[in-house]
Amino acid sequence: MKLVLASTSPRRLDLLRRIGAEPARVAAPDVDEDVRPGESPRAYVQRVAIDKAHAVARAADEIVLAGDTTIAVGKRILAKPEDEADLRRMLALLSGRRHHCLSAICLIGTDGKARTRLSDTVVAFKRLTEVEIDWYVASGEGMGKAGGYAIQGKAEAFVRYLAGSHSGVVGLPVFETRALLVSAGYPLG
Repeated sequence: MKLVLASTSPRRLDLLRRIGAEPARVAAPDVDEDVRPGESPRAYVQRVAIDKAHAVARAADEIVLAGDTTIAVGKRILAKPEDEADLRRMLALLSGRRHHCLSAICLIGTDGKARTRLSDTVVAFKRLTEVEIDWYVASGEGMGKAGGYAIQGKAEAFVRYLAGSHSGVVGLPVFETRALLVSAGYPLG
């Protein structure tokens, strides 16, 4: 059985390797990640993970693993910032409040069946000053990241509270991922 990672995220690959899973190949899924009208954050992140898994061709002896992570403030989904102004808006919204980091994974087994798991982590940022927001925006780290921040980087200094999966906030909840791989018969120690 060979593992295919349907993601080009270096963070997801690193997290997979931490649990002893080495993909035979990595593929970039091409899917529509736009939020659909009326779509809840949970439904959105699960749909995108499932779509990514199905977007990658799979041989009979392969299993495909895909994931997606989003930040939700209430019913609002904070996708990747479009520009620095959007990043500033996101950081101001997250400042001093709790939000949810939803990380969904989908595994398509050799039987062709899709199995999913969802990790919901509550994260609270400290109240950010304008200087801190300016510093973080200038670092460039938040661009290309869901919610405009990378918890494994400089933004970790803003986190005053976290309940759930740290690896899920990074982009791949390893507990749930390991459980899916084991249930599919993928050999892990």
